[in-house]
Amino acid sequence: MPHEPKDATTLVGRSSSHFTRTARMFALDLGVPVAFRAVLDMTVTDPAVYGDNPALKVPVLIDAAGPLFGTENICRELARRSGRRDRVVLRGDLADRVVANAEELVTHAMQTDVNLVIQAMATTAGPAAALPAAGPAAKARRSLENVLAFLDEQVDRATAALPADRLVSFFETALYCLVTHLPWRKLMAVDAYARLTAFCAAYGTRPSARATEYRFDAA
Repeated sequence: MPHEPKDATTLVGRSSSHFTRTARMFALDLGVPVAFRAVLDMTVTDPAVYGDNPALKVPVLIDAAGPLFGTENICRELARRSGRRDRVVLRGDLADRVVANAEELVTHAMQTDVNLVIQAMATTAGPAAALPAAGPAAKARRSLENVLAFLDEQVDRATAALPADRLVSFFETALYCLVTHLPWRKLMAVDAYARLTAFCAAYGTRPSARATEYRFDAA
């Protein structure tokens, strides 16, 4: 595996990952220079490929202090490093119940998305395959649909509760990455969720969104 210079900061992840994209957008929005190293094969079981993450997951931030695992930890570190932490809204910063519930459900939906991708890829037809109409996959899909309906209903209230002078928020960035990921991976259409669609259209004009469009990494 490549070894980053001791003074370098590198994000290990995948351009097709909504967790990775959330961290990359945070770095860009906050002006924190971060190099990117793609994990090309997620079937590899060597932790070194994943930035020494024993869970064999991405993203991982690597710097002189060592690896830092997970999107929320990474976003928190990027906010601290930017020197503008007071204008960043991380998960749990606000006591507003609508925001707190929305943050929780976005992170739940992101993991559910990953689980459904893995289950779909295990079929012979690949990630666009129809999953079983009953059982765990069906429940996961219904859970995801319920969450999207809730977020579609609450997104305007949640964003209105965020500080007006924010540079970036975890909720908005993660929500954007989630909602745009679902149709890209052919898991679920989102056109029926009008407020979420409008939110993503507006948020997608950010340079950080344009610079991190989903794609499959190639060697």
